[in-house]
Amino acid sequence: MNEAIKINSEAMTVSARDLHDALEVKTAFKDWFPRMCEYGFSEGTDFCSKMSESTGGRPAMDADISIDMAKEICMIQRTEKGKEVRRYFIDLEKAWNTPEQVMARALKIADRKINHLTEQNKALAADNEQMKPKALFADAVASADTSILIGDLAKLIRQNGFDIGQKRLFTWMRDNGYLMKGGTSYNMPTQKSMELGIFEVKERTIQNPDGSARITRTTKVTGKGQQYFVNRFLQG
Repeated sequence: MNEAIKINSEAMTVSARDLHDALEVKTAFKDWFPRMCEYGFSEGTDFCSKMSESTGGRPAMDADISIDMAKEICMIQRTEKGKEVRRYFIDLEKAWNTPEQVMARALKIADRKINHLTEQNKALAADNEQMKPKALFADAVASADTSILIGDLAKLIRQNGFDIGQKRLFTWMRDNGYLMKGGTSYNMPTQKSMELGIFEVKERTIQNPDGSARITRTTKVTGKGQQYFVNRFLQG
C-alpha cells in the first residue's frame, strides 16, 4: 500500500470511510457500507456508527469497525486492492501482538490508570482537608452532653476553622435574636432561644461580706444549642 490506513490503536478499529477509500470502491459509501453490514456484522460488536466530517466539511455517516470486520470486508471485495489491504491489517496485527508491543500497551494503560488514581486521590485529599475541621467540629458537638459558656463555644468554633471570638459571637447572637440586647436581662436568652432549648440559665447564690446574698445568672449553651449553632456556622 502506498499510504497506511489510520488505525485507532486504543480500540483497534478503523474508520469505515477510510477503508472504503483504501479499497478504491466505486460504489458510494452510503450504499456500500449498509450492504457490507448485511454479511452478518452486528452493531455494537463489530462496528459502531458515528458521524464524521466529510470533504465538504458537513457531517457524514461513518462507523468505527473492528480490524476483524475490516479484514472480512477486504475478502468480500474479491479484488487485488482488497487482498493488499487485508495483508496490511494482518501485518499490523502481527506487529501489534509482539511481546514488546503488548508490554508497551500494558505500561501505557497502567500509566493512565495511575494518573487517574493520582488525580482522584488529590481530589479526595483536598476534600478531606476541607471537610476535616467541619467533621471534627460536628463530632465534638454531637458528643457534647454538658452545657458550655458562650466564650467556650467561640473557642471551639475558632479552633475548627471559623474566625470568630467571644465578643463577636455575643454580638452575633444578640443581632440574630438569640440573646437580649439591653436592660437587666442583657445577654440573657430570648424567649425564642428558650423555646428552642439551645440555652439554659445557671443561677448561683453568692454571699456578700455584709452577710447579704445576691444571685448571679449565667447563660450557657446546651448540647442541643451547640449542635444548633454548629449547623448555623457550617451553613455559612
